[in-house]
Amino acid sequence: MTDILEGAVYVVQDNIDTDQIIPAQYLNLVPTIPEEYEKLGSYALIGLPESLYPTRFIEPQQTKTKYTIVVAGRNFGCGSSREHAPIAMGASGVTAVIAESYARIFFRNCVATGELYPVEATTRLCNVLKTGQHVKIDLKQNKLTADGKTYDLKPLGEVKPVIDEGGIFNFARKNGLIPSAAKS
Repeated sequence: MTDILEGAVYVVQDNIDTDQIIPAQYLNLVPTIPEEYEKLGSYALIGLPESLYPTRFIEPQQTKTKYTIVVAGRNFGCGSSREHAPIAMGASGVTAVIAESYARIFFRNCVATGELYPVEATTRLCNVLKTGQHVKIDLKQNKLTADGKTYDLKPLGEVKPVIDEGGIFNFARKNGLIPSAAKS
């Protein structure tokens, strides 16, 4: 169970779609194969245009990002309904995305996979915070703190325990909603 997340932020604007999060040519990678899961992380947010985002999210030849929290504007994760999008971000080391709003399917894929916390901001933080800035998120108090200033976040509610358990299947098994895998 996680209540406090801290790290450097990577700031993006509105309408970041799943093609920008993980371009289609990388969808042949299978997240359940450990080396392919790691490779997915190396391609997270690689589809962002360099003209708008000159600071790269992942350094070349790296699989992990130094930005563990993504701050976005409206409609984050729009586009096609690929569960690879939150998986790639989680594989890269992202623990949370703080956005004004989410495409419904991206939000649901975050919950289903348990890869990261999709938290909604009550303030347009993408216009306040800068890439590289250090923040602290308190998921219990629904607050984000940066440079001594505190901003309200919307509560995750009933989805937080599901993400805490690593996704819908782990949550369902732990709570007796589906049987655990048989042991041989």
